[in-house]
Amino acid sequence: MSILDRTTPATGVALPIGPRTAAVLVVASLAGLMMLCWPFLLVAQPGERVEPPFVFLVLLPVVVVVVLAEMGEGGMDSRVLAVLGVLSAINAVMRALGAGTAGIELVFFLLILGGRVFGAGFGFALGCTSLFASALLTAGVGPWLPFQMICAAWVGMGAGLLPRRAGGRAEIAMLVVYAVVASYAYGLLMNLSSWPFALGIAVPGHEGSLAYVAGAPVLENAHRFLVYTLLTSTGGWDTGRAITTAVAVVVLGPAILTTLRRAARRAVVRPG
Repeated sequence: MSILDRTTPATGVALPIGPRTAAVLVVASLAGLMMLCWPFLLVAQPGERVEPPFVFLVLLPVVVVVVLAEMGEGGMDSRVLAVLGVLSAINAVMRALGAGTAGIELVFFLLILGGRVFGAGFGFALGCTSLFASALLTAGVGPWLPFQMICAAWVGMGAGLLPRRAGGRAEIAMLVVYAVVASYAYGLLMNLSSWPFALGIAVPGHEGSLAYVAGAPVLENAHRFLVYTLLTSTGGWDTGRAITTAVAVVVLGPAILTTLRRAARRAVVRPG
């Protein structure tokens, strides 16, 4: 029997999500979406100078802290906290080793596997803490950090929401597909966070500017953004991230899933 066949679905999650925690997760996600999508929601006259809603940059870190507090009330004891801390530290080190080299990202596969084993709430928390820890480690703290944290949190949360019945080779195949989709989605969302602030974007081979135009129709700005993403990110950084994450899930996934599930059986705290 191969290691793929020995990999079985998780029997529980480390952070049970109750109605209150689920509501806070929804609020945090909506705040993140508003931070990212404000250029398409803004009403302005063509050519008018606009300023981004910086209130969201202040709101999101506060919401993230509230989310973590809510999860603590939902059952995160010292054992689960220890697992979260270890995985966050490993992710921070791996991101420092891989980020910035042809799109190679070594943080996402462990984030996906952690969310898969421990559940959506744990995955959300792991995404936030991993990116925050890596920013401290690499002196990468800046206005982009809240965007990175919420996008990585969505990656971990999405992994925890995948169907739990899949096991063995089918589970690895499902995680590979999710890893590829999440890698491209992360790149697209991070591009959206910075695109409105870039001025005079001109890409060789494409006529006209791809910069954000305040007050322009939504579809027009959306077309500019999608072309900008395809030409500057999708074929390079995002593809490198997708390949790296997918290969890591195939090669290391079965063994790490087995190890994490062994830890989960000892760390899961069930309400009651």
